[in-house]
Amino acid sequence: MKFCSNCGAPVARKIPAGDSLPRYVCDACSTIHYQNPRMVVGCIPEWEDKVLLCRRAIEPRHGLWTVPAGYMENGETLAAGAARETLEEACARVEIGALYAVYNIPHVNQVYLLFRARLLDLDFKPGAETLETRLVGETEVPWDQIAFATVRNTLNHYFGDLARKQFGFHMGTIERPPH
Repeated sequence: MKFCSNCGAPVARKIPAGDSLPRYVCDACSTIHYQNPRMVVGCIPEWEDKVLLCRRAIEPRHGLWTVPAGYMENGETLAAGAARETLEEACARVEIGALYAVYNIPHVNQVYLLFRARLLDLDFKPGAETLETRLVGETEVPWDQIAFATVRNTLNHYFGDLARKQFGFHMGTIERPPH
């Protein structure tokens, strides 16, 4: 950040009085510009013992598989964001269920929130950000082509819970991969 979104003057990175972290602070109007993690919302669209996956048509991780998810928009709820992302990425209508998994991803400033969701019908197809959609069971998941650790972990939990016929809530942290 170089300029204040409040007045347009240059900003400096410093620790404001009474704070403990460096922030962008406007030299002219003293506005403190807080930067907070981005919320990624999505769902695991279920149909019988299968889930709907999307193959990404965009970066990052173009060509790899994921569940429908994306950044939450201002003015929407978590559930509304998850349903919107599913409609955008897979043209699929879902009934959002329970919050299923939360992952902290501090090295990219994200929090990932995934719900279980029931597909309302089988009328799905790739959206603008998706190359292909596919309904898969556990043995059909392209495990070596899953785009994100959050999705891989969530699918592992999901199919384990499905086998036990008891779904729980899962939470974790995805650490920065070693270089």
